[in-house]
Order: sequence, then C-alpha cells, then structure tokens
Amino acid sequence: MLLTLCEVTWCTRPQTGSNRRSPAQSVVSPGVTAAMLRSYSLDVSAPLLRTQGYVDGRWVSAASVFPVLDPATGQEIARVADCGAAEAKQAVDAAYKAFQSWKRSTAKERSILLRKWFDLMTLHREDLAKLITFECGKPMKESLGEITYSASFLEWFSEEARRVYGDIVPSPLRDRKIFLLKQPVGVASIITPWNFPSAMITRKVGAALAAGCTVVVKPAEDTPLSALALAELAEQAGIPAGVFNVVPCSREETPAVGQVLCTDPLVAKISFTGSTATGKVLLKMAADTVKKVSMELGGHAPFIVFDSADVDRAVSGAMASKFRNSGQTCVCSNRFLVQSGIYDRFVEKLGRAMDAELRMGHGSDPQTTQGPLINQRAADKVEQQVSDAVSRGASVLRGGKRLHGSFMEPTLLVDVSTDMLCTKEETFGPLVPVIRFNTEKEAVAVANSANVGLAGYFFSQDVNQIWRVAEDLEVGMVGVNEGIVSSAEAPFGGVKESGLGREGSKYGVDEYLEVKYMCLGNLNP
Repeated sequence: MLLTLCEVTWCTRPQTGSNRRSPAQSVVSPGVTAAMLRSYSLDVSAPLLRTQGYVDGRWVSAASVFPVLDPATGQEIARVADCGAAEAKQAVDAAYKAFQSWKRSTAKERSILLRKWFDLMTLHREDLAKLITFECGKPMKESLGEITYSASFLEWFSEEARRVYGDIVPSPLRDRKIFLLKQPVGVASIITPWNFPSAMITRKVGAALAAGCTVVVKPAEDTPLSALALAELAEQAGIPAGVFNVVPCSREETPAVGQVLCTDPLVAKISFTGSTATGKVLLKMAADTVKKVSMELGGHAPFIVFDSADVDRAVSGAMASKFRNSGQTCVCSNRFLVQSGIYDRFVEKLGRAMDAELRMGHGSDPQTTQGPLINQRAADKVEQQVSDAVSRGASVLRGGKRLHGSFMEPTLLVDVSTDMLCTKEETFGPLVPVIRFNTEKEAVAVANSANVGLAGYFFSQDVNQIWRVAEDLEVGMVGVNEGIVSSAEAPFGGVKESGLGREGSKYGVDEYLEVKYMCLGNLNP
C-alpha cells in the first residue's frame, strides 16, 4: 500500500478562453521523495463551480464565507457563502410559495423535468466527479461511480412520478364511494452528509419533486460544491424557481440553519442522513410541529463468513464493502465475523488482496484506490480504535499507521474480541477487525448486539442457513454473498436506531405523500 502526496491548484474552466490558475501550495510530509509528488488542479466548467447559495431561482451571497478544503492536502479550494438563519428562512418561504404551483403541475410535467436534470448530470459527469474528488477525497473512479448512482435516482423518480396511484375501496354502503388520494406533503427540508455529496441529495430530492413537494437542501459543510452544481443543472433543466433551494453553511452556522429547517411551521417534512446522535436531536426539534420525518442514521454492519462460504468471493465482497470511500459509508462492513474452520485462510487471503489492490494517494491520481479520510478528526477516531484494540490483545497484520494529515493506512486486525472499541462503535474508516466465532447462533448474537441495524452481510453456500440468517439479522438490508447492495430500484433504510422510513425504490415517493380519504355520499344506487 503506497501513499502519494501532492500539490493542488484550483482553477475554473471558462466555456471559452484560457485557464486561470492560482499559485500552487506544496504539502510535503517527511520522508516523501520528489518522485512521489504530483500536481493536480480542480479544472471544471465555470458554471458548475458555484459558491453562492441558491434561493428562489437566484444565486445569493451571505454576510460571510467559509472555506472548502481538499482533505488530501488541507488546501483551500473554494470559499462558499456562509448562509445563516435569515437565508434559511428565505429559502423556506420561497419553497412554500413555489409549492402552491408545483403541486398542481402534472405528473408528466414533473417527470419530464427530472429526466432533463438526469440528462444534464450524465452530460457533465466528469466535472461533477471532479468536484466530489476534490471536496470529499474520493478516488476519481469512485466519484464517477457516485455520479452515475446519483443520476440514477433522478432517472428512477422521473419514471415513478407517473406511477403515484391512488385507490378506490369498495364501500360497505350502496350510496357511498370511497376514494383514496395521494397528495404531496409540502415543503421538505433535506439535510445531507459529506460522504455521498451528490447521491444523498438526488435520492431524497428526486422522490420529493416527483411527489410534488418542494425542497430546501442543507449540504454538509465539508462538501457544498456538489450541491451547488446540482442547483446549477436544475436551473438549466427548467426546474421552476423556489422548487429546489440550496443553503450552504459552515459548522458554526449549522445549528441556526438547522433550527429553521426543523422548526419552521411552513416545513412539513424533514429528511436527514447522518449520525444517530444528530438524528435524535432533529427528531426532538421536529416534534413540536409534528413534522413527517425520514431518518437514515448510523450503521455498524456485520460481515459474517461461514465455513461453507466461497472464501475467494467472501474476500472480494469484503474488499468492496469495506474499502469503498476509504471505509466512509454508512453501509460499510464494520465487524468481521469469520467461522473458525476458515478463519486463517480468510485472513491470509484478505491480507494479500489488500497488498495487491490498495494504493493510497490523491483521488485525481488514476492509480489511487484509497483517498484520505474527510478530516483529521476522522483519522483520530480510527487511530484511537486501533490503539484500543492493540492494548486489549489484538494484533496488526496490515497497516495500522496514521500518515500525513487525514490519511490512515488500511488496517487488518486479528485476535479481536467484542470488548474492543472497534466492535462497539461505527468506525467510518479503513479498519478491518476480524472476530473468530464457532457457531451460527454465536455469530448472529454478536451481529444483533448493536443498537443500530442498517446493513448486514454474510457469505454461505448453505441454502437453509441463508434463509435462517437473512431472517434473523436485525438490519434493514442484507447482502447475501454480495458486498454492495445499493441501487435506485431497492429500498434503502434501517431498523432500530438506524432510522425511520425508506429511500429509493417505489417506496421512496411514499415518504413525501399523504393519503387523503374522500367519501362521496348520498348517491342514487
């Protein structure tokens, strides 16, 4: 596993004319040779690199700005409007005003606009991916994959918009007819995380707009550029003013903006993806006005490998599930449970795969498979978990070292026990703690011991065992002989303290709809 550090320059690419470049700043770690240095630039079409908020179809400034940093280098790549409570209120008011007409648009009209938005995302996928790589740290290949995934939700919900069906219920009385109408709930506050800065927006917003709702998006302070680029493309697609609003803000302004988005009486719905702790705070805020809520919260996914498993497939599944985005996804495998009969063989093959497939560096380097963690706090957490595990008897087979800035070596731990910190809390980093187990009952008990239940994975070739374990795991999504399960067509969500509701799939639109019962009476039978 190699680490390549780099220089980064920032420029926009005008539609015509030459590039403008700011002076590059070197970020060099002790022991890094000149041959390892690279120079990269954030080179995107000027219209897509937006730094103002987007409210009521207008680009708006704020009283101050906040920096957006490249997590690979710590270098500032942009300064973005630091919106506060006033801008958030303006956005809510604009969304409420726009809702009065948007809810009356036809399903076909909404479908066409969402499809245009999808087409524009596909057209600009390279530039959109660059924004993700520079503000989030993902390797470019993964960023391109996210844009494809992100756009798929606009495509999917452009089609689902025309399938929001009501119902006719047989009446018990001859002179009455019972109709069930589905109607949009109203203004939705969309609060999204940094680890999928594009897809977490479209997965929510695509469903909301398809249903006839309008939205105010608050992107994570680490990754506002992707959200603002989506706003630019929404405008180009013809999404009416006020239907899609974006209010970027710093960590310092987040409480004030969140207060507006979660308590304003004009907001009817909140959709949040983030930590369980923050989700609980937002739920309390939403309670006073009894808002409809969707919460996709923390995970602590088990990855179980039974003796009957195809070990090579299990290793491939582990690599895909754990090291995507350097372990920074809510459905990443967090606790690896391997049955005694194949424990040594699995660990040995996984270590070899890590050596062969993982290369650290800046996401713009085509050879990079592992970028940095989002910030130094994230790297501190992984480092603490490794230290705790080693102090309690675990052994480091691969990695284990904290590198420059927020880079952390992909790490493989063995002799792990359930009293270690890494088995009790979500890691959100490239750490693989492997626990040995003897029986199926033991593995399922460990897997279900967490107070969250988002995703779970297991590998087995025993059909009876597959059905038993799939039904017994207390999670919202199960990958059987598969390490990646997300798609626009499938419902995404968890149980326990992993959240409420589902996103994506045909069920995603229901989160933004109310069912109205209409009784038509006094008819002549």
